[in-house]
Amino acid sequence: MIQAGNELLRHASSMSPNPRRVLSKTRARRHLRAARLRLIFILTLAAIITVIASGLGCSSEKPSEPTVGVQVVPVKKATIEQTVTSDAVLYPLAQSAIVPKISAPIKAFYVNRGNRVHAGQLLATLENRDLAAAAQDNQGAYDQAQAAYTIATSSTLPEEIQKAQGDTQAAKVALEAEQKLYDSRQDLYKQGALPRKDLDQAAVALTQAKNLYELAQRHLDALMAVSKQQELKSAAGQLQSAKGKYLGAAAQLSYSEIRSPINGVVTDRSLYPGEMAAAGTPLLTVMDTSSVIARAHIPQDQAALLKLGDKATITVPGAGSDQAEPIEGKVTVVSPALDPNSTTVEVWVKADNPKGRLRPGTSVKISMLARAVPNSLVIPAAAVLTAPDGSNYVMAAGSDNKAHQKTVKTGIRHGDQVQILDGLAEGERVITSGSYGLPDNTKTRIEAAQESDKSESDKPERPSAGKEAPKDEK
Repeated sequence: MIQAGNELLRHASSMSPNPRRVLSKTRARRHLRAARLRLIFILTLAAIITVIASGLGCSSEKPSEPTVGVQVVPVKKATIEQTVTSDAVLYPLAQSAIVPKISAPIKAFYVNRGNRVHAGQLLATLENRDLAAAAQDNQGAYDQAQAAYTIATSSTLPEEIQKAQGDTQAAKVALEAEQKLYDSRQDLYKQGALPRKDLDQAAVALTQAKNLYELAQRHLDALMAVSKQQELKSAAGQLQSAKGKYLGAAAQLSYSEIRSPINGVVTDRSLYPGEMAAAGTPLLTVMDTSSVIARAHIPQDQAALLKLGDKATITVPGAGSDQAEPIEGKVTVVSPALDPNSTTVEVWVKADNPKGRLRPGTSVKISMLARAVPNSLVIPAAAVLTAPDGSNYVMAAGSDNKAHQKTVKTGIRHGDQVQILDGLAEGERVITSGSYGLPDNTKTRIEAAQESDKSESDKPERPSAGKEAPKDEK
């Protein structure tokens, strides 16, 4: 169109000359330039109107609905287990830091670190010559006191009692003889056959015999009631005193022999022979690692689900392939009181350790089975999303090939599975991949999972809808 306008202008300028136009040639050129500008403006405006009209015509057409590729799984029934997991630290089944009761130089060690020992085994000896001499001296005194007690109870005291009994018996016989003599003289005196003098002499002799008998009887009674008891008590006291001194000296001597109180392994030996062992300072440490105890502190609500005897497993994080397999154990202690510092409950899990794989002091993960619920509706945890208001929902794949948002109520979570309490029925299909950020009623295309894809349990947990991904606490 621009080219046609130029041709028209050139044709007009090529017509027969007019004297007036020749005189105003400059003015004609100006008019030609103005005409060209008007023509360009008109053509540009027409092009703009054409583009706008074509755009309005296209907007009236409805755009095609987008289709999103997703992966789905059916809702199924299965047994789901509720577990309580926590970090824990391993402790030995029994531990003894052996502390000497006396201060003395170390004479000899009979074990090294890592040696297995049994209860009562001699581990080390301290210098004990002075203690051995004291024990021997006290043993002699004890033997002497024992002999004196034997003599006192078997010879001296019985002889005195026997003599007193003989004296009493003789005094009694003499008294009876004097009594008979006095009675016969009294009869004769009454008959007038005996003078008064002889009767008086018989009365005096009877009185003396009676006094001797009473004295002998009192002496015998004293020996039987007082002397015998006190003498035996004195002999027994001396024996007990000597025995106590001897046992004390023997105990002091035994303190120089360091013996293991438990079966286990020597884990520490801080001194060497010749060094001074101080009383109250650990000399050796023995641990029983045949079993280990994992101690953990867990919140109150989780501890309320546990009871003694619950099954548990212990896993060592970062262990090699030969030690990565969980070790089975059981809950042995659920503390009845809270830790005042952390307001948590201490829980112990005991596990056998025959091969020594678990070392005391290691940080481990424990998983305790609280309960198992059979015939529960379960879906992958990756299918459950969280709405901005905090409720849980899933994207269900409908028979119309569209995704439908459904609010669900969840229960137990175990691994990559979650229990559905309400909102879904068995056999429904839920979207596991591609559901995050997917609007309701979006057209979907079901895709098969690729073999190279990781399992849901290996994938990182999806962030809840409307929320940021959780940051690592560390």
